[in-house]
Amino acid sequence: MARIDELLERLWTDYRTLNPQAAAIHSLLESRGERVVNDHIALRTYDDPRIGLEALSAAFMKCGYAPRGDYSFPEKKLEARHFEHPSGHLPRVFISELKLKAFSDAMRSTVKRLIDQMPGDLPGRWDLPVAGRPWNVSWADYELLRRESEYGAWMAAFGFRANHFTVLVNALKSFANLNELNEFLKQNGIKLNASGGEIKGSPEVYLEQSSTLADQADVTFSDGSHRIPACYYEFALRHKMPDGRLYSGFVEKSADKIFESTNKR
Repeated sequence: MARIDELLERLWTDYRTLNPQAAAIHSLLESRGERVVNDHIALRTYDDPRIGLEALSAAFMKCGYAPRGDYSFPEKKLEARHFEHPSGHLPRVFISELKLKAFSDAMRSTVKRLIDQMPGDLPGRWDLPVAGRPWNVSWADYELLRRESEYGAWMAAFGFRANHFTVLVNALKSFANLNELNEFLKQNGIKLNASGGEIKGSPEVYLEQSSTLADQADVTFSDGSHRIPACYYEFALRHKMPDGRLYSGFVEKSADKIFESTNKR
Protein backbone atom coordinates (compact mmCIF):
# COMPACT_ATOMS: atom_id res chain seq x y z
CA MET A 1 0.00 0.00 0.00
CA ALA A 2 2.91 2.31 0.73
CA ARG A 3 3.98 2.32 -2.91
CA ILE A 4 0.52 3.23 -4.23
CA ASP A 5 0.26 5.98 -1.62
CA GLU A 6 3.61 7.32 -2.80
CA LEU A 7 2.57 7.16 -6.45
CA LEU A 8 -0.73 8.94 -5.82
CA GLU A 9 0.99 11.62 -3.75
CA ARG A 10 3.60 12.22 -6.45
CA LEU A 11 0.87 12.45 -9.10
CA TRP A 12 -0.98 15.03 -6.99
CA THR A 13 2.15 17.09 -6.22
CA ASP A 14 3.19 17.17 -9.88
CA TYR A 15 -0.35 18.00 -11.00
CA ARG A 16 -0.79 20.77 -8.44
CA THR A 17 2.52 22.34 -9.46
CA LEU A 18 1.52 22.38 -13.12
CA ASN A 19 -2.06 23.40 -12.36
CA PRO A 20 -2.10 26.24 -9.77
CA GLN A 21 -5.87 26.59 -10.08
CA ALA A 22 -6.20 23.25 -8.21
CA ALA A 23 -4.77 24.78 -5.04
CA ALA A 24 -6.95 27.88 -5.52
CA ILE A 25 -10.09 25.74 -5.86
CA HIS A 26 -9.15 23.71 -2.78
CA SER A 27 -8.78 26.94 -0.80
CA LEU A 28 -12.14 28.21 -2.03
CA LEU A 29 -13.89 24.99 -1.03
CA GLU A 30 -12.09 24.65 2.29
CA SER A 31 -13.07 28.24 3.15
CA ARG A 32 -16.66 26.95 3.11
CA GLY A 33 -15.74 24.13 5.45
CA GLU A 34 -15.59 21.49 2.71
CA ARG A 35 -13.28 18.48 2.64
CA VAL A 36 -12.25 17.67 -0.94
CA VAL A 37 -12.46 14.00 -1.95
CA ASN A 38 -10.87 12.86 -5.21
CA ASP A 39 -13.18 10.85 -7.48
CA HIS A 40 -10.65 9.87 -10.13
CA ILE A 41 -7.30 10.60 -11.74
CA ALA A 42 -6.90 10.58 -15.53
CA LEU A 43 -3.78 9.78 -17.52
CA ARG A 44 -3.05 9.85 -21.24
CA THR A 45 -0.77 7.87 -23.52
CA TYR A 46 -0.20 6.60 -27.05
CA ASP A 47 -1.07 3.02 -28.01
CA ASP A 48 2.56 2.09 -28.73
CA PRO A 49 2.97 -1.25 -26.85
CA ARG A 50 5.95 0.11 -24.91
CA ILE A 51 3.83 2.75 -23.18
CA GLY A 52 0.22 1.94 -24.07
CA LEU A 53 -2.72 1.48 -21.75
CA GLU A 54 -1.53 -1.94 -20.61
CA ALA A 55 1.96 -0.66 -19.76
CA LEU A 56 0.72 2.49 -18.04
CA SER A 57 -1.85 0.64 -15.94
CA ALA A 58 0.66 -1.99 -14.72
CA ALA A 59 1.84 0.15 -11.79
CA PHE A 60 -1.73 0.43 -10.52
CA MET A 61 -2.60 -3.22 -11.20
CA LYS A 62 0.41 -4.35 -9.12
CA CYS A 63 -1.04 -2.36 -6.23
CA GLY A 64 -4.42 -4.07 -6.39
CA TYR A 65 -6.32 -1.94 -8.89
CA ALA A 66 -8.55 -3.91 -11.27
CA PRO A 67 -10.20 -2.96 -14.61
CA ARG A 68 -13.86 -2.01 -14.30
CA GLY A 69 -14.93 -0.52 -17.63
CA ASP A 70 -13.84 -0.01 -21.26
CA TYR A 71 -14.71 3.02 -23.38
CA SER A 72 -14.35 4.10 -27.00
CA PHE A 73 -14.16 7.61 -28.46
CA PRO A 74 -14.23 7.28 -32.25
CA GLU A 75 -14.22 11.02 -32.95
CA LYS A 76 -11.11 11.56 -30.82
CA LYS A 77 -9.62 8.21 -31.96
CA LEU A 78 -9.20 7.07 -28.37
CA GLU A 79 -9.77 3.96 -26.32
CA ALA A 80 -9.89 4.03 -22.53
CA ARG A 81 -10.32 1.89 -19.42
CA HIS A 82 -11.00 2.73 -15.82
CA PHE A 83 -9.65 0.93 -12.78
CA GLU A 84 -10.78 0.69 -9.17
CA HIS A 85 -9.09 -0.39 -5.95
CA PRO A 86 -10.92 -3.01 -3.83
CA SER A 87 -10.44 -0.92 -0.69
CA GLY A 88 -12.97 1.60 -1.97
CA HIS A 89 -10.91 4.37 -0.38
CA LEU A 90 -8.60 5.17 -3.28
CA PRO A 91 -9.56 7.21 -6.36
CA ARG A 92 -10.56 5.57 -9.60
CA VAL A 93 -7.92 5.69 -12.33
CA PHE A 94 -8.97 6.50 -15.91
CA ILE A 95 -6.36 5.78 -18.60
CA SER A 96 -6.86 6.62 -22.28
CA GLU A 97 -4.66 5.93 -25.30
CA LEU A 98 -4.51 7.48 -28.75
CA LYS A 99 -4.93 4.99 -31.62
CA LEU A 100 -1.97 5.92 -33.80
CA LYS A 101 -3.02 3.81 -36.79
CA ALA A 102 -5.90 6.25 -37.33
CA PHE A 103 -3.50 9.09 -38.13
CA SER A 104 -1.16 10.12 -40.94
CA ASP A 105 2.26 8.65 -41.61
CA ALA A 106 3.80 11.97 -40.59
CA MET A 107 2.11 11.91 -37.20
CA ARG A 108 2.91 8.26 -36.55
CA SER A 109 6.57 8.70 -37.45
CA THR A 110 6.80 11.81 -35.26
CA VAL A 111 5.35 10.01 -32.25
CA LYS A 112 7.61 7.00 -32.82
CA ARG A 113 10.64 9.29 -32.95
CA LEU A 114 9.65 10.74 -29.59
CA ILE A 115 9.04 7.38 -27.92
CA ASP A 116 12.34 6.00 -29.27
CA GLN A 117 14.14 8.61 -27.12
CA MET A 118 12.88 7.08 -23.85
CA PRO A 119 15.27 5.32 -21.45
CA GLY A 120 14.98 1.60 -22.09
CA ASP A 121 13.93 0.78 -18.53
CA LEU A 122 11.18 3.38 -18.28
CA PRO A 123 8.20 1.27 -19.47
CA GLY A 124 8.69 -1.25 -16.66
CA ARG A 125 9.20 1.22 -13.84
CA TRP A 126 6.62 1.61 -11.05
CA ASP A 127 6.69 5.39 -11.45
CA LEU A 128 6.00 5.48 -15.22
CA PRO A 129 2.64 7.25 -14.60
CA VAL A 130 4.49 10.25 -13.15
CA ALA A 131 7.71 10.14 -15.19
CA GLY A 132 7.00 13.43 -16.95
CA ARG A 133 8.18 13.98 -20.51
CA PRO A 134 10.99 11.52 -21.34
CA TRP A 135 11.75 12.94 -24.79
CA ASN A 136 12.74 16.19 -26.48
CA VAL A 137 10.10 17.66 -28.77
CA SER A 138 10.19 20.71 -31.01
CA TRP A 139 7.49 23.34 -31.36
CA ALA A 140 7.17 22.35 -35.02
CA ASP A 141 6.48 18.74 -34.01
CA TYR A 142 3.97 19.86 -31.39
CA GLU A 143 2.09 21.91 -33.98
CA LEU A 144 2.21 19.06 -36.50
CA LEU A 145 0.60 16.76 -33.96
CA ARG A 146 -1.91 19.37 -32.82
CA ARG A 147 -3.26 19.79 -36.35
CA GLU A 148 -4.35 16.15 -36.22
CA SER A 149 -4.98 15.65 -32.51
CA GLU A 150 -4.98 18.10 -29.60
CA TYR A 151 -4.69 15.05 -27.34
CA GLY A 152 -1.63 13.78 -29.22
CA ALA A 153 0.06 17.18 -28.99
CA TRP A 154 -0.66 17.44 -25.25
CA MET A 155 0.96 14.04 -24.68
CA ALA A 156 4.02 15.06 -26.68
CA ALA A 157 4.42 18.26 -24.65
CA PHE A 158 3.73 16.92 -21.15
CA GLY A 159 4.37 13.18 -21.17
CA PHE A 160 3.42 10.95 -18.27
CA ARG A 161 1.54 12.74 -15.51
CA ALA A 162 -2.01 13.27 -14.29
CA ASN A 163 -4.01 15.07 -16.94
CA HIS A 164 -6.63 15.90 -14.33
CA PHE A 165 -7.85 15.14 -10.85
CA THR A 166 -11.57 15.22 -10.02
CA VAL A 167 -13.57 16.61 -7.11
CA LEU A 168 -16.30 14.19 -5.99
CA VAL A 169 -19.26 16.56 -5.71
CA ASN A 170 -21.23 13.99 -3.69
CA ALA A 171 -18.80 14.58 -0.79
CA LEU A 172 -19.43 18.35 -0.74
CA LYS A 173 -21.96 19.50 1.86
CA SER A 174 -22.68 23.13 0.92
CA PHE A 175 -23.80 22.66 -2.70
CA ALA A 176 -27.17 21.21 -3.63
CA ASN A 177 -26.06 20.22 -7.12
CA LEU A 178 -23.32 20.59 -9.72
CA ASN A 179 -24.83 23.76 -11.16
CA GLU A 180 -24.47 25.49 -7.78
CA LEU A 181 -20.81 24.49 -7.63
CA ASN A 182 -20.22 25.72 -11.18
CA GLU A 183 -21.79 29.11 -10.39
CA PHE A 184 -19.66 29.41 -7.25
CA LEU A 185 -16.50 28.69 -9.24
CA LYS A 186 -17.38 31.20 -11.96
CA GLN A 187 -18.15 33.87 -9.37
CA ASN A 188 -14.62 33.34 -8.11
CA GLY A 189 -13.02 33.79 -11.52
CA ILE A 190 -12.69 30.13 -12.55
CA LYS A 191 -13.31 29.53 -16.26
CA LEU A 192 -15.22 26.38 -17.17
CA ASN A 193 -15.21 24.21 -20.28
CA ALA A 194 -18.47 25.01 -22.09
CA SER A 195 -18.04 22.51 -24.96
CA GLY A 196 -21.27 20.52 -25.06
CA GLY A 197 -22.61 22.67 -22.21
CA GLU A 198 -20.99 23.39 -18.86
CA ILE A 199 -22.57 20.24 -17.41
CA LYS A 200 -21.97 17.04 -19.34
CA GLY A 201 -24.29 14.13 -18.63
CA SER A 202 -27.46 14.01 -16.54
CA PRO A 203 -29.11 12.07 -13.70
CA GLU A 204 -30.59 9.82 -16.39
CA VAL A 205 -27.11 8.47 -17.23
CA TYR A 206 -26.20 8.55 -13.51
CA LEU A 207 -23.24 10.94 -13.95
CA GLU A 208 -22.89 14.70 -14.29
CA GLN A 209 -19.49 16.27 -14.97
CA SER A 210 -17.99 19.69 -15.48
CA SER A 211 -14.41 20.90 -15.72
CA THR A 212 -12.25 23.98 -15.75
CA LEU A 213 -10.37 25.10 -18.81
CA ALA A 214 -6.77 23.97 -18.51
CA ASP A 215 -4.30 26.31 -16.86
CA GLN A 216 -1.70 27.76 -19.21
CA ALA A 217 1.91 26.68 -18.60
CA ASP A 218 5.27 27.68 -20.06
CA VAL A 219 6.71 24.59 -21.74
CA THR A 220 10.28 24.29 -22.96
CA PHE A 221 10.54 22.84 -26.45
CA SER A 222 13.83 22.05 -28.19
CA ASP A 223 13.50 25.26 -30.21
CA GLY A 224 12.08 27.64 -27.61
CA SER A 225 9.51 28.11 -24.85
CA HIS A 226 5.78 28.43 -25.49
CA ARG A 227 2.73 28.90 -23.28
CA ILE A 228 0.13 26.19 -23.86
CA PRO A 229 -2.82 24.57 -22.00
CA ALA A 230 -1.61 22.12 -19.36
CA CYS A 231 -3.96 20.43 -16.88
CA TYR A 232 -7.51 21.03 -15.67
CA TYR A 233 -9.73 20.19 -12.71
CA GLU A 234 -12.89 18.15 -13.08
CA PHE A 235 -16.03 17.86 -10.93
CA ALA A 236 -18.17 14.71 -10.88
CA LEU A 237 -21.61 14.16 -9.37
CA ARG A 238 -22.59 10.48 -9.27
CA HIS A 239 -26.21 9.38 -9.06
CA LYS A 240 -27.82 6.24 -7.71
CA MET A 241 -28.77 3.47 -10.11
CA PRO A 242 -32.06 1.53 -9.78
CA ASP A 243 -30.36 -0.94 -7.44
CA GLY A 244 -29.47 1.88 -5.04
CA ARG A 245 -25.75 1.86 -5.71
CA LEU A 246 -23.90 4.93 -6.93
CA TYR A 247 -22.87 4.69 -10.57
CA SER A 248 -19.12 4.06 -10.67
CA GLY A 249 -18.28 4.21 -14.38
CA PHE A 250 -17.96 6.90 -17.04
CA VAL A 251 -20.16 8.17 -19.87
CA GLU A 252 -18.43 8.27 -23.26
CA LYS A 253 -20.45 11.15 -24.71
CA SER A 254 -19.60 13.32 -21.70
CA ALA A 255 -15.94 12.35 -21.47
CA ASP A 256 -15.51 13.12 -25.17
CA LYS A 257 -16.20 16.81 -24.43
CA ILE A 258 -14.21 16.83 -21.19
CA PHE A 259 -11.10 15.90 -23.21
CA GLU A 260 -11.41 19.28 -24.92
CA SER A 261 -10.51 21.09 -21.69
CA THR A 262 -6.87 20.97 -22.82
CA ASN A 263 -7.47 22.25 -26.36
CA LYS A 264 -5.31 25.18 -27.39
CA ARG A 265 -7.14 28.50 -27.10
